[in-house]
Amino acid sequence: MNRTTASFSIQHTDVCKQQMLNWANRFNICCFLDNHQYHSQHQAVECLAAAGAVNIFSPGENALSQLDAFSNTHHDWLFGHFGYDLKNETAPLHSQHEDRIGFPDVFFFQPETVLQLKDDTLTISCLEKDPAAVYQEISSLSITGTDESWAIPIRQKIPRSDYIATVEKLRDHILRGDCYEINFCQEFFAEDVEVDALQVYRRLTAISPNPFSCFYKLNNRYVLCASPERYLQKKGNHILSQPIKGTFKRNALDAAADAALKQQLQQSEKDKSENVMVVDLVRNDLSRICEEGSVKVDELFGVYSFPQVHQMISTVSGDLKPGITLSKIITATFPMGSMTGAPKRRVMELIEQYEKTKRGIYSGAVGYISPGKDFDFNVVIRSILYNAANRYLSYLVGGGITFYSDPGKEYEECLLKAEAIRKVLS
Repeated sequence: MNRTTASFSIQHTDVCKQQMLNWANRFNICCFLDNHQYHSQHQAVECLAAAGAVNIFSPGENALSQLDAFSNTHHDWLFGHFGYDLKNETAPLHSQHEDRIGFPDVFFFQPETVLQLKDDTLTISCLEKDPAAVYQEISSLSITGTDESWAIPIRQKIPRSDYIATVEKLRDHILRGDCYEINFCQEFFAEDVEVDALQVYRRLTAISPNPFSCFYKLNNRYVLCASPERYLQKKGNHILSQPIKGTFKRNALDAAADAALKQQLQQSEKDKSENVMVVDLVRNDLSRICEEGSVKVDELFGVYSFPQVHQMISTVSGDLKPGITLSKIITATFPMGSMTGAPKRRVMELIEQYEKTKRGIYSGAVGYISPGKDFDFNVVIRSILYNAANRYLSYLVGGGITFYSDPGKEYEECLLKAEAIRKVLS
């Protein structure tokens, strides 16, 4: 199937984005990826959207063994996700916890229409539709939102006292040598709620406009994501990961105090020790699929500022060996080290033992594969998950636990990371 492509000049980027999102949301399946004008040498476009599923890939089991065949059959754009419990194939492990959101472990779709926004140009690529007609539909849409308000009563799956007791148990595991670091997550949830997912996403990204945001809709299931983290990007034979470990709050009222907080993060030995452990894990993962000697740390302990927090981000890259397929890349690197810990296999067992909720798509990845087999995927964090069919809303938050972790401070860090979400839902 050949695509018809045309480009159109636009005047207002923000207006165009809202119109693109409104248009994509008309479809049962869509994916809207937004960079929010963060400038990076690794970004290709400002916004990328896909709508309408021509073909779908969602096997019940043995997904990775079938993924390459699907990708090679459809030499086209593919959008979708990897859920955290894909680990049960790569490890192999198992999960018994409840998952009331219900995303499949793997899902990809070949879209009818792909929208790419870069600078002042919107490029529309269609399989069957006329790009000019699609542009007219998009540009004629109103971006006026509703004045709907809500105050959703949020409950927590793990009480604060239980969270602190669990962190102490995890520190005991570290002391015994079971692991070096573990990412421990807790769920906050609401039952019997009805919200406009599009409006929730808009409010979330207005408060927290992060570079790996996405509105991802799979029938009645939604990921409303304001992620600052990249899982993995491939360009040609070059592959790159940007793990985050290290979070400090911001001071929006005092620029000098805010700069001091950023400097404190830069100098924090605890956060640097967490970050370097994850960097070592990512280097090890990439070394399994990259040419010998090509894996390098492009940036260590970079501190970047986002609306709510300062984050410590490192960049690790390498050059793929010949013949390395998508399934081999995912098998070697998933789940991402920033959301597990080290050593990966053992901490995933401990995550299953101590967490109370199946992570599902949280701490998985949403993104795209291009026709040339390049790809880019985020880490699903800072996200609201919503199942409109059973009216269940959820968000999970976690942090890296080391022997030096203070349980009370770790709990407060979880609340800090979820601050934007709590503002949206209250």
